[in-house]
Amino acid sequence: MTRSALLNYYTDNAGTLFARYQSLDSGVVHAPWCKLLPQQAGLACDIGAGSGRDACWLAAKGWDVVAVEPCRALREPGETYSTSCAFQTGGVTWLDDKLPHLNKLRALDQRFQLILISAVWMHLPPTQHARAMRIVSDLLAPGGILVVSLRHGPDDGHRFHPFSTNELIQHAQHRALVPELRRENTPDSGRRDITWDTLVFRLPDDGTGSLPLLRHIIVNDSMSSSYKLGLLRALIRIAENAPGMVTRRTDDWVEIPFGLVGLYWLKLYMPLVLKHNMIQAPGADHAQHTGYGWAKDNFYSLQDLSPYDLRIGAGFDRDTAPRVIGAIRDACRNIKQMPAHFITWPGQNRQVFACETAPVRRHNSHWQINKETLQGFGTFCIPSALWQCFSQYACWLEPALLNEWVSLMQGWNRQYDLSVYDRALQWDEGKRDTMGVRDRIKLLQEQGQPVHCVWTHRKLSNEKYAVDHCFPWSRWFNNDLWNLMPATEQANMAKGNKLPSAPQLQQSKDAILQWWHKAWLEEEHLSRQFYMEAEAALPLVEQGSDKMELVFHALQHQRAKLKASQQLAEWIHR
Repeated sequence: MTRSALLNYYTDNAGTLFARYQSLDSGVVHAPWCKLLPQQAGLACDIGAGSGRDACWLAAKGWDVVAVEPCRALREPGETYSTSCAFQTGGVTWLDDKLPHLNKLRALDQRFQLILISAVWMHLPPTQHARAMRIVSDLLAPGGILVVSLRHGPDDGHRFHPFSTNELIQHAQHRALVPELRRENTPDSGRRDITWDTLVFRLPDDGTGSLPLLRHIIVNDSMSSSYKLGLLRALIRIAENAPGMVTRRTDDWVEIPFGLVGLYWLKLYMPLVLKHNMIQAPGADHAQHTGYGWAKDNFYSLQDLSPYDLRIGAGFDRDTAPRVIGAIRDACRNIKQMPAHFITWPGQNRQVFACETAPVRRHNSHWQINKETLQGFGTFCIPSALWQCFSQYACWLEPALLNEWVSLMQGWNRQYDLSVYDRALQWDEGKRDTMGVRDRIKLLQEQGQPVHCVWTHRKLSNEKYAVDHCFPWSRWFNNDLWNLMPATEQANMAKGNKLPSAPQLQQSKDAILQWWHKAWLEEEHLSRQFYMEAEAALPLVEQGSDKMELVFHALQHQRAKLKASQQLAEWIHR
């Protein structure tokens, strides 16, 4: 059966299949492997989620679940069902995606402590098995488990392809997965002529070699300047804060605009060189502007700007634009010639990163930092597994990187007080700023439009209210319009530095969408800013999209990612 015919089968029989799936108890269906379920709930993925029965079962146990289902006729009632269920801590977020490619799932840059593929593998042609296992194994977190259930028996609807349980085990072993359980010939509860095999595998560590590679570059690699550390830190920051800037993905590579890498390079080095006067190479002489091949007149002319001025969406007039463009261009050239050239795989001369610069035309008119303009500087490619490692472990990698950076600088002739090192290496994303949103709320109230708290739904008074960072500023620096929510002072204080729980976010969906529409999307220039910021910071918000639903969907995925990567406490309004 072709893939389109298979989807037609599930679409045509969705009602019957939904009822059949829901009639079964997940605890009974998955009894063979339940004892291997991690005691600490985390981030799970149900690939081929169908009606959402298993996803909701996991969410009720405290897991945050990404439910992947390509059949709309099953996915939509499944989403309605999962929304109606009240979970204490976990939540279910749905995604229209499918094996073997899982392009949207991979674009989330998440790793999962549990991946469930129940009654799905048989739908894949054998030619896709190796690739499917490769992609799925790359989505596992260290210590995470992969559960696959396989159906044996008559194929009345001609829906399945031939498969071998032993071959699947071989594919898993080729991806360094360790077998944890093999349970064969479990009878089906509804039909005597059908049996099931259950296989469970564990990823014992990173599994991709990314963490050892990064440790080698950070700790063991020879360095005569801070440039290798600077490039790694820029890439880690991009993976954590700007996943929406990815321009292309393959199985092996993630491509981002080279101008984005150059931009983050400037944001790192402007405080070090221009503000704190800290040398970044042993032979550097700040007074003579020597020792930095990339720091030309354009860079030094940015003395009047702060790193926050170089944020995505920032615009520059005809006098400033040529200086910013020139500084980014010079940074890209240096990155290609220096750190990207010398960061190689251990024991090899092969470069880890692939990059190409492009000629950039000078602008003598208004110029804006956005995805399109940054693409004009060229392309920068990162191995897919390394990019995912950057994204997943950013909050753990950066402290190790900064420690090595300080140690490197302390080995040079020029010494500084330890507090200076700390201040100079702080990531400057400006201050926690809610004034623009407050002005917007005030204007709406003066126009007679009521503004409500997105968490409690209470109408805000004209004087007493708060502007809440949906994702707390103390944990994730972001002042984007989509992240700033009107709230009562009581709700804001109760939430504090916690993440909204998955149920809370779902309960507040209508209020959040109404706020976004009223505050930002009715005026063209604010709408452009809203979507541009969302496209850069959130996964799966397509460039040029004008659909709030996509932004909210991406917001849900980012919430789960922050919870998993930083182990943040959650909050729900009682």
